[in-house]
Amino acid sequence: MDELLIDRPHPQILRMTLNRPDQLNALTYDLVFKINGALDALVDDVETRVVIVTGNGRGFCSGQDMRAAAERMKAGASTVVSRFASQTRFGSMAQRMARLPQPVICAVNGVAVGAGMAIALGADIRIGTPNTRFLIGAVKIGLAAGESGISYWLPRWIGAARAFEILLTGRPIEMEEALQTGLILRCVDPETLQDAAIAQAEAILANAPFAVSQTKRIMRRNLDATSLDVALDVENPTQIMTNATEDYREAVAAFNEKRPPSFTGK
Repeated sequence: MDELLIDRPHPQILRMTLNRPDQLNALTYDLVFKINGALDALVDDVETRVVIVTGNGRGFCSGQDMRAAAERMKAGASTVVSRFASQTRFGSMAQRMARLPQPVICAVNGVAVGAGMAIALGADIRIGTPNTRFLIGAVKIGLAAGESGISYWLPRWIGAARAFEILLTGRPIEMEEALQTGLILRCVDPETLQDAAIAQAEAILANAPFAVSQTKRIMRRNLDATSLDVALDVENPTQIMTNATEDYREAVAAFNEKRPPSFTGK
């Protein structure tokens, strides 16, 4: 069974599905390699304009496969060097998602734990169901709760004070709180989750391709802006670039002619 399924629900939408449903899509080293490889391939993929990440079965991702980890420890196959290398690969999944030119939508079906939660946090938009639940249990088992970028993304999405409390206690984030804090954009029935993610992607596809990719770049860069001046230094030249595109001229013409624009990505 392929641990990572890739399909296209639309010619310009690529969907990545974690496919270890019997293990709640727990992450093996091989699966992490496949995820990172698929994300790397998207950097130069001009056909794909939106990416959806989801899981197969009743859970999105339960984090690292603990049975596999125990076997490595029992066999003495893990060293500090090898563990650091694997942790870097785990942590770079969300990093790669943030750096993609394509917007990433995470359809969070069920529980997202540890590194699985980090994958969801790395997305630009998250949609869930009443069964969606986020959990960083590391602090309860003697590990630091900041892993795979969680200590970076969580305070940015829900605020530092709440993130501190969640990381220090290891308590779960249920759907009601996820909606209230904006961690989840929308809650839908489990049966309609994939359709909702595709509909969200299609709403993005309706806009000019270059404008969409540059908007994501601006947002991601300015999450770390140290001042308004720095943010404007990113925004202003980007606005000039998009102003010079054929799609902008087409949008102006369509507005004046009272018709939908026809974007070409030029």
